[in-house]
Amino acid sequence: MGVEVLPCYVVCDVSSSMGEHVDELNAGLREFRGALHADPAAATLVRVCVIGFAAEPRVVQPLVTAADLAELPGPAAEAGTNYGPAFALLRSTVEHDVRGLKGLRLRVRRPVVFFASDGRPTDRATWSAAFAAFADPDWAARPTVVAYGLGAADHTTLGEIGTRGSYCHRGVRVGTALTSAVATTAARTDHI
Repeated sequence: MGVEVLPCYVVCDVSSSMGEHVDELNAGLREFRGALHADPAAATLVRVCVIGFAAEPRVVQPLVTAADLAELPGPAAEAGTNYGPAFALLRSTVEHDVRGLKGLRLRVRRPVVFFASDGRPTDRATWSAAFAAFADPDWAARPTVVAYGLGAADHTTLGEIGTRGSYCHRGVRVGTALTSAVATTAARTDHI
């Protein structure tokens, strides 16, 4: 049957307003890395990619094992929080990664995305079209998404993004939410 892989994408707002939250996000990434390290089966299964976005998105770290997971850089000087380009980059990154993993003859589970932001999309008029393409039910690699709101995040918008639910940081720590999102997805056995 081959080795199974669960791709996990941690997509974080790193706009200038995130200054007070980057330490919390990095602590969550460390907690998540520790939880996977403590569970050898999960450590073997999960691969993690980190994407940061502000006015423009960028891959901070390509898909790696949790042991190699890096932390987020400090917030960008950019004030924009553009969701649309983040979802467009995320879709192309997932497609590229799934193709590569399948090329290695690995069995790929449906990916999971952990989307964290403290703000409202500054591309209000256009982000939903990019999200609709990303969440297209006909896309075989369509990930499940858990949204996580920090600070004054727009929880209505995050609720639209979170296909598997959303969290508010006041109730659940980043690491706990991320670990739970991955564990819930790992318990399912749907492959693409």
